[in-house]
Amino acid sequence: MPDVLGPGVRVLFCGINPGLWSAAVGHHFARPGNRFWKALHLGGLTPRLLAPDEEAELVALGLGITNLVERATAGAAELGPGELRAGGARLAAKAAAARPEVVAVLGVGAYRTAFDRPKAAVGPQPDPIAGSRAWLLPNPSGLNAHYQLPDLAEAFAELRRSLG
Repeated sequence: MPDVLGPGVRVLFCGINPGLWSAAVGHHFARPGNRFWKALHLGGLTPRLLAPDEEAELVALGLGITNLVERATAGAAELGPGELRAGGARLAAKAAAARPEVVAVLGVGAYRTAFDRPKAAVGPQPDPIAGSRAWLLPNPSGLNAHYQLPDLAEAFAELRRSLG
């Protein structure tokens, strides 16, 4: 799945890995139950609700998307710790090249493993990723019952409010 990146990206969102549906259609967070696009809009980061096939419009808004792991799976639980740690190193290299203000990882467990931060919690993180502020957001998958859409939207809004 190609990254959504361009010059001037201020926030680089990093999913865990593409789901099978997203990989099949070639767009990030494309499964109908995924709440990424709704949370992005309700959190005030986009002026309207975008569809996954409009993801290229994010770059003009200063937003980008990548993944920790490029391999598509039915669920993130299929990824091993080694894949997540290697993905953290790849993410750091992408952040070093793109120089976003914030790298926002979507998935607490994946972040904890990828960056060896077992107690990390949603919100700003103390350790930058290649010079960019690190931010941890909940996984927007519809399978993540711990966070309902209003909670996700507020987490995204908190990130938006932190931008300089």
